[in-house]
Amino acid sequence: MTSTAPPAPTRSAPPTTPAAPTLDERIAGALVGAAVGDALGGPVEGYAPEQIVARHGGRITGVVGPWGGDDWRTARPIAPYHKGDGHVTDDTLMTHALVRVYGKVRDHLDAYAVADHLVPELISKPRWIPELEAEALPLQRIFLAEKWIVARLHYGHVDPREAGSGNIVNCGAAMYMAPVGLVNAADPQAAYAEALEVASAHQSSYGREAAAVFAAAVAAACVPGATPTSVVETCLSLAKDGTRTAIDAVCETAVGHRDFESALVPLREAIAPFDTVGPDYRAPSLGARRPSRLHAIEELPVALGMLLVADGDYRQTVLGSVNYGRDCDSIATMGGAIAGALHGERAVPADWAKTVGEASRLDLRAPAHTLAEVAREVFAHDTARRRAHEAAFAALARP
Repeated sequence: MTSTAPPAPTRSAPPTTPAAPTLDERIAGALVGAAVGDALGGPVEGYAPEQIVARHGGRITGVVGPWGGDDWRTARPIAPYHKGDGHVTDDTLMTHALVRVYGKVRDHLDAYAVADHLVPELISKPRWIPELEAEALPLQRIFLAEKWIVARLHYGHVDPREAGSGNIVNCGAAMYMAPVGLVNAADPQAAYAEALEVASAHQSSYGREAAAVFAAAVAAACVPGATPTSVVETCLSLAKDGTRTAIDAVCETAVGHRDFESALVPLREAIAPFDTVGPDYRAPSLGARRPSRLHAIEELPVALGMLLVADGDYRQTVLGSVNYGRDCDSIATMGGAIAGALHGERAVPADWAKTVGEASRLDLRAPAHTLAEVAREVFAHDTARRRAHEAAFAALARP
């Protein structure tokens, strides 16, 4: 009788760890992620978490329609903008405009690039504006704090490096600084310095500081092996004055929460001492948006807090940001950009990105392709400049 050996036991393949996202994937993740966050937050911008629940019968879990329903054209206080249904807002319009400036300059930007290139982007060429459902100059959609750039630089001929002085201090400059962080991917200090220079044409005080810290956060998220904690630590190492204190306070609170539902009220309480707008977002306090070394914008600290609460998960970071209310389109823009840079475009729900791209009539990936090319060119320029400096310094230091 012939015996047969028992079959060898089968072993399941060990789980594979996804490869770390490449530069291109991180840039796409940040820009697509920012646009999707912006679109999800737009229709509930300015409202409190309890108002959002009352209006929608629960927390926001994806793309929703306008707050005023079919009457969005006459709804107040946001008429005539079609916020919702996947439409991006001015956050994305400004972000994409800055990418186009990088595409023209193909090097680091400064305040003069804002005057020479960003201002013409806003006033010279009509583009499809999703919230207006029409082609129009971007100037016709952006907020007064962004129109200030045109007034000061195009009509006032102010020194670009001083143009931001006198503008209201808000998140207007910070909301579109992700491209600066991506061009300086993995170099947060360089991103911080470049964003300070770019934002000087737009903002002062803690608005300009937040723009620099947000750019640094995006750059830090591109560092291989980066985590939400390492991103926040980088921000704290660079931020100054009230911006640093606010980030520290909010993020210290955030680490005690593992879901955004429980974090909504505590994060608002943590940022309240640093926020000048006050408890009623639609009725700002007398001291709202004035320069100060003691205060901070609300949006960036809360975005970083939600990033920690979600442990970097894109979906939960954005949904936490959206359901926080108040200026939630900008909070979700920032949180979405950082989470997208951490994990790449694969972290952004494909159905959300598809809906937003189609509804807004925008190719959300095209700006990422442009910026990835520019980032590589800038790195090559920086390398050549650094080597020239090294050679010159070595010659100077020769005994």
